[in-house]
Amino acid sequence: MISIQRKILMLTTIVLVFMAAIWIAMTHYNHQTLNQYNDILQRYLSMNEVSNASQDVITDLNNYMLKPTPSSLEQLDISIDKIQNAKKEIFDLRNEENDFVLTNYINLIDSFIETTDRFILFYTQNDTDSSVKEFSEATRISNYISEMTLTLVDKELKAYDRFYRGIIEQSEALQKLGIWVLMLITFLLILITYWFSLSITRPVQQLTKAANEFSKGRFETPVIVETNDEIAFLARTFDRMRININNLISEIKSTAQLENELQQNKILLQESQFRSLQSQINPHFLFNTLNTISKKAYLEGSEETGDLLVSVAGLLRYNLKRMDRSVTLLDEVIVLRQYMDIQKARFTDRLHLFIDIDESCLNVEMPSLTLQPIIENAVIHAVEPEEDGGKIWFRIRDGATFVTIEIQDDGNGMSEQKIHEILEGKQVPTEGHSTGIGFSNVVKRLRLFYSNEDVIHIESIIGRGTKVVLKIPKKRSVKVC
Repeated sequence: MISIQRKILMLTTIVLVFMAAIWIAMTHYNHQTLNQYNDILQRYLSMNEVSNASQDVITDLNNYMLKPTPSSLEQLDISIDKIQNAKKEIFDLRNEENDFVLTNYINLIDSFIETTDRFILFYTQNDTDSSVKEFSEATRISNYISEMTLTLVDKELKAYDRFYRGIIEQSEALQKLGIWVLMLITFLLILITYWFSLSITRPVQQLTKAANEFSKGRFETPVIVETNDEIAFLARTFDRMRININNLISEIKSTAQLENELQQNKILLQESQFRSLQSQINPHFLFNTLNTISKKAYLEGSEETGDLLVSVAGLLRYNLKRMDRSVTLLDEVIVLRQYMDIQKARFTDRLHLFIDIDESCLNVEMPSLTLQPIIENAVIHAVEPEEDGGKIWFRIRDGATFVTIEIQDDGNGMSEQKIHEILEGKQVPTEGHSTGIGFSNVVKRLRLFYSNEDVIHIESIIGRGTKVVLKIPKKRSVKVC
């Protein structure tokens, strides 16, 4: 199997070989040309160095005359050594064409050095006239050196003019050759790249076609790619993935019902967590109830007291036996009436209850102990604290898909923060309730039972009362996650 990486390496190797051959040829030619050019340039620089050194010596002589200090004398010696070194390099420039001129040039340098030495000698002996004369002579010779340098450079330029023209012609020829070679390499690379791209794009197109079929939900067509690189392995893997997806879809279909049943059991398990509340009968409630019964028995006789005991027994029986399953709205209304009979006996004229019920919709299902905690909350906060008592309205209205239940009081109301805490399911104290089931607990169980967050709504104005609205679906639905 020839891998894609190996194909890329082969293409890269071919390109590198072509580029390396061109680079070596160009480098060799440029190296030769550069060496020749450097030789000529070095000749010019050597001649120019003599002229510059002679001018530096004249400058240092003048400085020494103006200020004869050891440092200026040392600088003068350095300049003299510099022109002597430059003279040595002139010897290497001798050829048949410039032998005579170059000999005179060297002799002129020697005369300049001798004149400089005589100047130093006369100046150290305080022979001012002789030193000034030697300085003038050195200046004149320095000018001759500069003129002769220009003459030698001109001769060199004429001598190597043919060489310069040859370099220009070779550069033009090399430029044309480079263009043809570049065009040839470009053409070859296009052919090789086209062949290489086809070996990759054709299998990829086949895989893309198969992927489009998969995206449309068609997993029956096998994936076949005829190649001998990694894409063939990818195609086989893709085909195995197609088979696995088919099998997975079958498994998902077969287990969907099981998932639904598991979710139902999860909801039942969550509901069962509230069963421990069924025995949490509030002692304060029992005390008040029994105290009311005893006073009734003392003041009125046994008939009304018996009815009150029946209501208490029915309420206790409902609290202790019906938390493990759903009930009908009718059951909740019955236990609500029993609870309110007890509260009327307790508060007498302080409690005013107004009931408006549509009897045609009392067969809908709902969790047990839903209405009693809500209306009990109204009794505790709207009737019990007030000296004159309070009013409670209980309404049931039938709708197309929902049954609307309203429980309203004229108490002091509650703040937006408390409403938010109740609807968010935060724990609210249940002191004074007949059971351990508070308002927040009812909200949680309603949302869990109907799988709907919008099943309860609370409206309250401080000082004007509170209204709780329940929207009970006629058909209960359970979400399957």
